[in-house]
Amino acid sequence: MIITFSSVGLDRLKSALLALGMKCGGTLEERAKRLFATKDKSFEDLDPSLFMKDADKTKRGNKETIRHKEIAGMEAQIYRLVDLLSEQRSATLDNVRRKQARAGEDNEDDEDVGGGDISDDDSGPEEDGLIYNPKNLPLGWDGKPIPYWLYKLHGLNMYFNCEICGNHTYRGPKAFQRHFAEWRHAHGMRCLGIPNTAHFANITSIEDALSLWNKLKNNKDDERWKPEMEEEFEDSLGNVVNKRTYDDLRKQGLL
Repeated sequence: MIITFSSVGLDRLKSALLALGMKCGGTLEERAKRLFATKDKSFEDLDPSLFMKDADKTKRGNKETIRHKEIAGMEAQIYRLVDLLSEQRSATLDNVRRKQARAGEDNEDDEDVGGGDISDDDSGPEEDGLIYNPKNLPLGWDGKPIPYWLYKLHGLNMYFNCEICGNHTYRGPKAFQRHFAEWRHAHGMRCLGIPNTAHFANITSIEDALSLWNKLKNNKDDERWKPEMEEEFEDSLGNVVNKRTYDDLRKQGLL
């Protein structure tokens, strides 16, 4: 029977002994023997040495009282914080519910645009190799139309035409900006005799490109160094003159 008590464990034996007001120290076997000694006996028949002294009881009672007070204090603080933060909790819950509702509506819109109910795929037009795509959305990596929100996010509903590329149409601003550095646009600029530099970024019209190219060439001509006008010489009197004036004075023998 003592072996049965021993299998209960130290903690449970300690709790049982404390409940009876008995000493709870010692090894596992000592505790089991102490508890087994109470079997089929009244408190009056038990050995008084098995019980704790009044001082020990008071000490343990004080510890339990302090522990219960600490727990009660923490519970009071928690209830107080719950009361103080009740408005914030309610507002947070409402905000989360609104976001979940909007997310649900967006998912329903995506399903409507991207091909309807998934459960009808087996009986839909995909059996014949066709994909339901009424809005002509671009296809993703899985061969299915991309979500409508992603389509709008990348501006794929906008089309840009480039006359320099042979009136080729680009879908979305990202593809349009990227094409200025690609071979098609570079070939078109080369055919016009214009270098494909940063000056011609975002220019898609042939007329605008030629007009800007002529303007740049004129500016380069104006900025080019002209020795006959800008090269300086000094005459016999110390006057500074340009090359053309110096040559005229020398021909006339005035130097």
